[in-house]
Amino acid sequence: MGTITIVGLGAGDIDQLSLGVYRTLKQAERLFLRTKDHPVVAQLEAEGIYAQSFDDIYEKYDQFEQVYEHIVAFLCEEVKKGDVVYAVPGHPLVAERTVKLLLEKRDHISVRIEGGQSFLDALFNAVGLDPIEGFQLIDATSFQPDEIQLRNHIIFCQVYDSFIASDVKLALLEKLPHDYPVFIVYAAGSKQERIEKVPLYELDRGMTVNNLTSVYVPKVENDELLYHDFITLRRVIATLRGPNGCPWDRKQTHESLKKYLLEEAYELLDAIDQQDDENMVEELGDVLLQVMLHAQIGEDEGMFSIDDVIRAVTEKMIRRHPHVFGDVHVEHAEEVVRNWQAIKQEEKARESLSLLDDVAKALPGTLRAYEYQKKAAEVGFDWSEVESMWRKMEEEMNEVKQEADRMDEQKLKMEFGDLLFALINVCRYYKVNPEEALAMANEKFYRRFQYIEQKVKQSGKDWRSYSLEQLDEIWEEAKREGL
Repeated sequence: MGTITIVGLGAGDIDQLSLGVYRTLKQAERLFLRTKDHPVVAQLEAEGIYAQSFDDIYEKYDQFEQVYEHIVAFLCEEVKKGDVVYAVPGHPLVAERTVKLLLEKRDHISVRIEGGQSFLDALFNAVGLDPIEGFQLIDATSFQPDEIQLRNHIIFCQVYDSFIASDVKLALLEKLPHDYPVFIVYAAGSKQERIEKVPLYELDRGMTVNNLTSVYVPKVENDELLYHDFITLRRVIATLRGPNGCPWDRKQTHESLKKYLLEEAYELLDAIDQQDDENMVEELGDVLLQVMLHAQIGEDEGMFSIDDVIRAVTEKMIRRHPHVFGDVHVEHAEEVVRNWQAIKQEEKARESLSLLDDVAKALPGTLRAYEYQKKAAEVGFDWSEVESMWRKMEEEMNEVKQEADRMDEQKLKMEFGDLLFALINVCRYYKVNPEEALAMANEKFYRRFQYIEQKVKQSGKDWRSYSLEQLDEIWEEAKREGL
């Protein structure tokens, strides 16, 4: 069993190779190149250094990862016959997937890394970038858009073709203006070096690309372009609550903000009911603002931060979805709900004195009753047929009528409560959310009464000149109009 010695061909010309790397290449009996598509290769051949490349492997597979695995498998077989030298562009440990795969096999084969100039040095020089300002290196062949950090200079390496360039462009267009300046850098550090400045939308249009092509995106200096960034929002909230911030925001507490959270939540529900996407964006932002303010208060008091909030909900989502993030198998949505409830009960077993403690006491009365009934039904405290629910509602209605004749305000209020509770139970049987049903009824009343107002106004008459029967007829007219 021999050793695989990995060397880097540097970023450009043969003169940039270190003496040690040059000697290794010169003395190698079996030399393999990941690709011949590199400026230094022709110069090495001119000096009598020849090697076998893996360029033909790229044509056999659809995915780069398959190519890299093939190369690694081949080298692992070759090293069994004796020492092998494997040469890659740039530095072996910078953006070189095959090297990483080989290093993962060091328990079975001997691997040694020699030097090589990274393309980063040449690229920094080409675009005039001091890396101390902060930069992000991204493999253009495998990245997620949410990994992009616009506060740093960004270098996309391995922009092999126009399809990869298009992926980079589309990801950036989600975050930057279409005309944001970017730089296409060809063969940095070699005599073939070329830099082209283009607006972002032209990144994949007619550009020449190969394995020596990189894309440089200067860091964003305009704060307005980062308004979509979560870090920006967090900093804005911290500033508002800071020593030189807003007096109103600074004096808020968890308790003082409670009413605003409720108001914003209901305004969001209204936007959802209206199917108004633009308003939903605004109202979701208002709800998020309340979350951020509470988190900032927690951070100011040294109790918790938004990081703790995000960590807690992330852990909860992963824990309660073992069928997605674990090895639990489910057949349908109902089984998911059962698993969720079982996990939730296990989590709450040591915390709750009652099953009903899981229901937030701050919920509106209709929703709180609805949730109480659901919890009780989970352990069998529920009627099995709806007829019993209807009879209970009729019983409560009769008790309301009886108490109304006695004119005891407190008892009458309690009986009305019992009647509403019984009616909500019927809603639950038919899988109707009472809060949503009441909201729909309120909205319907608003539309029809507004119709009556318009008719009265158009008539030029006073409201008191209309009888209830006349107003009711206009109401019926509104119904016929579909309002």
